[in-house]
Amino acid sequence: MLLQLGLAPTAATLFSALLFLPWVLKSFMRSWVRRVGNFKQILHLIEALLFISLILLAFSFNRGPLAVFFALFLVSLLCSWHELAARMYYERMLRPVFQRLLTAPKLACSQIAVIFTYGALIFLVGTLQVYFRQIRYSWAMGCYVAAGLFLIFFFHHLIWLRSPLIGDSGTKHSVGASVKAELRIIDRIRHQDHWWQPVLILFLLLLPQGLMFNARVLYLYDAHANGGLGCSIQEIGFAQGTIGVIAFSVGLFLGRRLIRHYSLEQLFWPMSLCIVLSPFVYLGMTIHQPENLWQLCLCTMTAQLLFGLGLGVCRLPISAISGARYRNTINMLQIPLVSVCLIVPIAMSGWLVEQLGYNTYFLVNALCGPLCLLGIFLLKHREIPPTL
Repeated sequence: MLLQLGLAPTAATLFSALLFLPWVLKSFMRSWVRRVGNFKQILHLIEALLFISLILLAFSFNRGPLAVFFALFLVSLLCSWHELAARMYYERMLRPVFQRLLTAPKLACSQIAVIFTYGALIFLVGTLQVYFRQIRYSWAMGCYVAAGLFLIFFFHHLIWLRSPLIGDSGTKHSVGASVKAELRIIDRIRHQDHWWQPVLILFLLLLPQGLMFNARVLYLYDAHANGGLGCSIQEIGFAQGTIGVIAFSVGLFLGRRLIRHYSLEQLFWPMSLCIVLSPFVYLGMTIHQPENLWQLCLCTMTAQLLFGLGLGVCRLPISAISGARYRNTINMLQIPLVSVCLIVPIAMSGWLVEQLGYNTYFLVNALCGPLCLLGIFLLKHREIPPTL
């Protein structure tokens, strides 16, 4: 979308990386949301604001790329708060045994949502571009469709969600107090011995994927004259946003099944290898370009399957960062830490692509994987916490 609005790859990947910032900072609102306690009202408020923000995003396409970015940032911010409030509502309303039973349906629904936005919605926008011959108008129409469907969910929740009990009503309901509470948790983790080593291991695990995260879309969309594949919006939506996301979901499922039968310590190196093998698929695509859509789908399916299969390994260094005394913070830390590790490589990927070209870039990206594994091997054989 940003490329079609006229941004260069450097600016497009920088803006895309900045959209991860709300997910890094969302934990600082956690204590405030928990102390307010009325999660149903907070959910309704955030969902109403999300609907308004999608309408603003649709209007922003006539105001230039910068206006689109600020509207996207607002959507990302509200989505991060919604995820936080929804998780707390879910935990308050259901007993742990029912929460575990609904883990698989929750994951399936989240992946279906990604398929809708990254697959069907982009396919719709591409079709509208062919019909109307107006890029900005087509993206605005896509946002209106998303806002309309979101409004249906809003009214559904407004009618059917039950109100949980309000907890901690006597405590101070201030954002400042919430930030201080989260800073105290971070400070306790920081005072643990060797806390920086699992952080560095997590960064090295995610570095190859971070470099590939947006570069693969640049490669699919860019013209043949620039070294890309010159795919249409519809082809990207189908190959990357539908087939690729389904393969990623299958990989996540298989990874979870393996973790149930084996410990993460036993699976650490096989799953780490899966993550770093994913960029080699795109390196192969630059050497032998896919000749048709089905070959393209096979390549994106393989890359996303490997990524999903290995992603569960990130939980091990996060557990070490959380520490034995703070296991309950792992869910709070997972999304922010993964987002932090992805921001820098995503932001740099567009500039590196412009400097190196796609062939050299994906070669560097692929070779980065074994180097990261070597760095992780050296770190793991130092004196580090037993959980690693």
